[in-house]
Amino acid sequence: MSKSKNNKVLIVTYYWPPAGGPGVQRWLKFANYLPEFGIEPIIYTPENPSYPLIDKTLSAEISPDLKVVRTKIWEPYQIAEKLNPKTKDYKAGNFEKSDKQSFLTRLSVFVRGNYFIPDGRKFWVKPSVKFLKNYLLENQIETIITTGPPHSMHLIGLKLKKKNPNLKWIADFRDPWTQISYHKELKLTEKSSKKHLELEKLVLKSADCVIATSFSDGENFRNSGAKRVEVITNGFEESDFRIGKFISNKFKITYSGGLEFARNPLVVWETLKELIGENQEFKSDFELEFYGNLSQEVENSILENGLENHLIKKGYVSHKDAIQGIKNADLLLLTNFPDEKSRGIIPGKLFEYLATGNPVLAIGPKDGDVAKILKATQSGGYFTHFQKEEVKSFILEEFKKWKTEDIQLPSFTIDQYSRKNLTQKLVQLITS
Repeated sequence: MSKSKNNKVLIVTYYWPPAGGPGVQRWLKFANYLPEFGIEPIIYTPENPSYPLIDKTLSAEISPDLKVVRTKIWEPYQIAEKLNPKTKDYKAGNFEKSDKQSFLTRLSVFVRGNYFIPDGRKFWVKPSVKFLKNYLLENQIETIITTGPPHSMHLIGLKLKKKNPNLKWIADFRDPWTQISYHKELKLTEKSSKKHLELEKLVLKSADCVIATSFSDGENFRNSGAKRVEVITNGFEESDFRIGKFISNKFKITYSGGLEFARNPLVVWETLKELIGENQEFKSDFELEFYGNLSQEVENSILENGLENHLIKKGYVSHKDAIQGIKNADLLLLTNFPDEKSRGIIPGKLFEYLATGNPVLAIGPKDGDVAKILKATQSGGYFTHFQKEEVKSFILEEFKKWKTEDIQLPSFTIDQYSRKNLTQKLVQLITS
């Protein structure tokens, strides 16, 4: 069956395999499932990007029928990383505490926030618009999707929309722009802050539809003037979890993904310190396991709480190995920024945590969207960064269940968060 022009959609994304991380998996999975629903996706991505994380195993998941168009990008990060290796961390939103930043670090952050608005990929916008203007016309593509961060991808959509008002443009915000917690770490001048806000509002008001990955973000986008907002969360790939669980003789509390100081759950480390001091069984059985990059500041706080004999660092691993790690866990740790602005952040790992059937211990701001999902699926407990006694009771209760083998799988379905079902929501949006 031949494809009509209305069945094509161009997806503009900076992150694409071999880049690692949940942002890559979101659109990789969507692109693989869209053809099942009659939509032909075409990926537009840089030819020579500078990624903070690499996972070559994700490249094997790209459908052989998927068309990927690449053009060259110039980005200042490639120079900055040679001058200051920590630039790779800042690019991923991981900042050191201000009082521990070197002069070179402070300079790097200031330059990033004030001279590269909205980000260091801004130099790809103009050549991309020039290339895509003709490409869309020649290939009879009527719909584009831009996904950010980096939010310069949305500027590509904005400029293409201005050139062709009939173009259907969907802006997918995997994370918010000025509302993200680390935005305030960019050392912005008043003029630069205003520029970020102006560009964000222009994107929200100009896109035919804005996709949010959380309920609170969706509400904020509506309040900022977006004409239509749909919430499509991240999800999990069902086939990834058709694996067995390795049962060990240790009570494993496991965290998957990078963890930087801004999300450091001190309340958990302090609670664990108390538990190993008060409960000999817990002390002999408990392990704290990390799959992903652990910042030195977070590790220091773990060691300061006397947990060195319980700490296991796996480092950055492939997505497949991380899945096996969380499947083998007995309690899964999730943590978010403490400030209220972060209520809408739902880390992509949450849905993979849910797919394991293992209980989740989540730490974050009061009334976070994560709490709503955990409550609806009866999959764990949600606490603020200051509820030590409640966290302690929860961990102890889960430990007792593990000890007595009183493990019960959640009774509520999580099928709505499967990648295939989420793709159906995306298809309804594209075709409406």
